[in-house]
Amino acid sequence: MNEIRQAKPEDAEALYAICLKTGDAGEDATHLYSEPRLIGHIYAGPYLACAPELAFVAERDGMVVGYCVGAADSRAFAVTLERDWWPALRETYPKPDPARQDDWTADERRCQMIHDREPTPDAVVSRYPAHLHMNLLPAAQGQGLGGQLLERWVHAATALGVTGAHVGASAGNARGIRFWQKQGFEKIATPGARAVWMGRRLQDQP
Repeated sequence: MNEIRQAKPEDAEALYAICLKTGDAGEDATHLYSEPRLIGHIYAGPYLACAPELAFVAERDGMVVGYCVGAADSRAFAVTLERDWWPALRETYPKPDPARQDDWTADERRCQMIHDREPTPDAVVSRYPAHLHMNLLPAAQGQGLGGQLLERWVHAATALGVTGAHVGASAGNARGIRFWQKQGFEKIATPGARAVWMGRRLQDQP
């Protein structure tokens, strides 16, 4: 039996594991990292810790098989993380040597992201101020769970007054891009951006 519910602090390990298992453009990234928690420190942990009101999980027979997390105000969330999340991680994980950038490992690329946060383009945030991340284990994909998770997230976000939300996907993640477009997210023109940015209006401005 499937259940969509609010995420709890004790779900953290499951979210980190799912993040790793889907962290290579939707595929298993376990083989890429010597420190398996790094990717979760960026895409899962901060949301559960700092935006729990918009953190949901899909549970099947008592096992967490997917999650949807996000922030209602991306700019405000970035400020919160600079104060409450990144400092401890920056002490734990050193910044990689920029002279070796062409040879950085996957771990080093994530460490760089922890130290130097790349802002989302203004063209994205100005119209779609909220953002979210969603991941499902392969065995739970293609069965409607993603749509159910998104519906729960959107319901909670609109209750908070969110008018629009954006997502970013790797250009190589064709399956993920198709999913978001099927859910009403439209590509946003962001020349020069490495990610594919998509946005969806959730409700009119109050």
